[in-house]
Amino acid sequence: MLDEASTRTIDDALLTRIDAWWRAANYLSVGQIYLLDNPLLREPLRAEHVKPRLLGHWGTSPGQNFLYAHLNRAIVQRDLDMIYLSGPGHGGPSLVSAAWLDGTYSEVYSNVGDDEEGLRELFRQFSFPGGIPSHVAPETPGSIHEGGELGYVLSHAYGAAFDNPGLIVAACVGDGEAETGPLATAWHSNKFLNPGTDGAVLPILHLNGYKIANPTVLARIPKRELEYLMVGNGYTPYWFEAGFDDEDHLSIHRRFAQLLDHALDQIASAQRDYRAGEYDHRPDWPMIIFKTPKGWTGPREVDGHLVENTYRAHQVPMSAVRGNEEYTRLLEQWMRSYRPEELFDDDGRLRADLRELSPSGPRRMSANPHANGGVLTRDLRLPDFRDHGVDVPVPGGAVAEPTRVLGEWLAGVIRENPSNFLIMGPDETASNRLSAAVSVSGKRWLGETLPTDDSLSPDGRVLEMLSEHQCQGWLEGYLLTGRHGLFNCYEAFIHIIDAMFNQHAKWLKVTREIPWRAPIPSLNYLLSSHVWRQDHNGFSHQDPGFIDHVVNKKADVIRVYLPPDANTLLSTYDHCLRSRDYVNVVVAGKQPGPQWLTMDEAVAHCTRGIGIWEWASTDGGEGEPDVVLACAGDVPTVETLAAVDLMRRHLPQLRVRVINVVDLMRLQDEGEHPHGLSDREFDALFTTDKPVVFAYHGYPWLIHRLTYRRTNHDNIHVRGYKEEGTTTTPFDMVMLNDLDRYHLVMDVIDRVPGLAAEQAVLRQRMADARLRARQYTREHGTDIPEVAEWAWPDARARGLPARTGEDTAADFEAAPGPVQGERTDG
Repeated sequence: MLDEASTRTIDDALLTRIDAWWRAANYLSVGQIYLLDNPLLREPLRAEHVKPRLLGHWGTSPGQNFLYAHLNRAIVQRDLDMIYLSGPGHGGPSLVSAAWLDGTYSEVYSNVGDDEEGLRELFRQFSFPGGIPSHVAPETPGSIHEGGELGYVLSHAYGAAFDNPGLIVAACVGDGEAETGPLATAWHSNKFLNPGTDGAVLPILHLNGYKIANPTVLARIPKRELEYLMVGNGYTPYWFEAGFDDEDHLSIHRRFAQLLDHALDQIASAQRDYRAGEYDHRPDWPMIIFKTPKGWTGPREVDGHLVENTYRAHQVPMSAVRGNEEYTRLLEQWMRSYRPEELFDDDGRLRADLRELSPSGPRRMSANPHANGGVLTRDLRLPDFRDHGVDVPVPGGAVAEPTRVLGEWLAGVIRENPSNFLIMGPDETASNRLSAAVSVSGKRWLGETLPTDDSLSPDGRVLEMLSEHQCQGWLEGYLLTGRHGLFNCYEAFIHIIDAMFNQHAKWLKVTREIPWRAPIPSLNYLLSSHVWRQDHNGFSHQDPGFIDHVVNKKADVIRVYLPPDANTLLSTYDHCLRSRDYVNVVVAGKQPGPQWLTMDEAVAHCTRGIGIWEWASTDGGEGEPDVVLACAGDVPTVETLAAVDLMRRHLPQLRVRVINVVDLMRLQDEGEHPHGLSDREFDALFTTDKPVVFAYHGYPWLIHRLTYRRTNHDNIHVRGYKEEGTTTTPFDMVMLNDLDRYHLVMDVIDRVPGLAAEQAVLRQRMADARLRARQYTREHGTDIPEVAEWAWPDARARGLPARTGEDTAADFEAAPGPVQGERTDG
């Protein structure tokens, strides 16, 4: 029951205007789906006025139009800073209608005016060649959530609310969408929302009963059961039901206005009391269960079949209207039921008193700057990454865990940006060696806290939930509203969010072509615990294929980096956090390994993105080499250099050129990717006719795909992951996939003209070395000393450590509790 003292009296005149605005939005929604011309029905509807192809979704639109009308009223009366996220699939007609009615649409699209001619263009462009999509898209003013991307509206909403203390995000959840795993998990985002420093999310479950062809689960469970579900998720649910009887519209509007006011009062009270220090526990935030008929106010019946409040209302209630006189008559009757002559003036503009119902300026949900986050973006204050670099006296002369080094720098980023930067991760931040970042502020948590817990804080700048979907969705919402962050994850499990990455990459691609959309901070991934170091997790944790998935997207948007050591990782991530409108995928190891480049060398190498390592090469820097050994990734780099060390000893006459790749997209042609090398540059590095043996972090065919146009492509032989692996030692893992140093030497012998016959004995020794290493591993459970204790010659000569073998207990930093262990779920 509502607290009567908290409700406000809303006079009938205002409710009448709200109802008229709702009718106008419904009219525009129908018009967008059906009409090419005659937008205000100034004449009887004829076949040529109707689109030949009817594409769109009507079912969710009237309910969302109703919500939008009432949220507008609340914004005006309370001076709220609010955005609206449309979760139901393809609610495009509703949000486009609202943006046109409040004037934003005509402001950003001058060809769609606010008069009858503009209305004609608004209708024509919808789901029409060269026009706009039927879903809520980047082209839709006020949107940060793409309609039809089912399951993520709450994740995006909470991401937008983090560190936005004055913002309320109204998140309309489709009841079909509510059946998805990500959405079912997203209800628990309220356990991470700090009432003191964050904004608020008002979830509205749009319970209209049907998906495309089936009823929805939540619409067919008892009311009490659904309410208990929401209470169990940590909300105070408020039930609203309308449209199923003959109740007059004013009464319906009055009931909802009172309920909405009550929910907003509850949000304001929770934030006020928490910020005043009157309590420190998590509030029971309100949410609304909004039950209305599918296709409310639309045709009740078509061809003898019920439409309203059935699945038939989901998309287009009447298809093939053009040329069907009965359907044309029914469409005109439907549209005239909204009484457009009462809503628009002689010029086709929305009536002045109805325009006044919308907020003004940036208070309009379609013009709110939070929904165009680039206009609010502030640059991060980044500490100098050089101050955190590893001292590398000679190549291979130091040992470090790259992500641990990065974690120390990220701790400084958090200190310098206490309300503008977040790290997301699915319970893997410590396992990925970023504990220094956790130590700065702790991990965000507003659930129950026990004395045995570690590093939990309502103000934490690291958000961990064992759901990659939530981490991705939160970060997207945070970035889209103008802030910065990164998502750290085990490499194999990042695939869980493949579809979400797809949508975000496509969003970025489209927004680059929309002048009024300002660039937003890039989406930054840090993938660690990667394919080559799954010593105890085994085959289930081995999959480097996210890179392949990412590379499918538009070249203007994606970037892939494989830094070989800590200093290159620092330089790479500094670049990523400064960038805009990209998806940056960085794969880096967390295990102790040799460090190759000084900080100055690392910066130069990262700036180039690809380069010859002269200190490792034996071609003297003059003339062409006999063979090129290329590498991309930390483990492939170690194996390549170890192979070069073997060749220096056994094939001293061989001219070897070593190339390391940090920026994977440098391999692609400059016409295909902005970072791509010209043919001239590529040929200078890889030659036009010499054999190339390429040791790559991921699936080998990606390198062929990136280089297939190159002059020397036929001579490029790639070693990489080929779906072989088990619970084993690090070196045995690379041997299983033929990426090991001995096999690379064998590849060189096989491919350099004349060597196969001359060096048959050496090749046999390399094959024997593989067998010896395998046997040692099976007997001792660890890698053979000649591998585990290997060091680059310059470091070896100085007696410097460069251990690359297995971890010991000492490799795990002392930290409270079991959080340093690795996630082992498959």
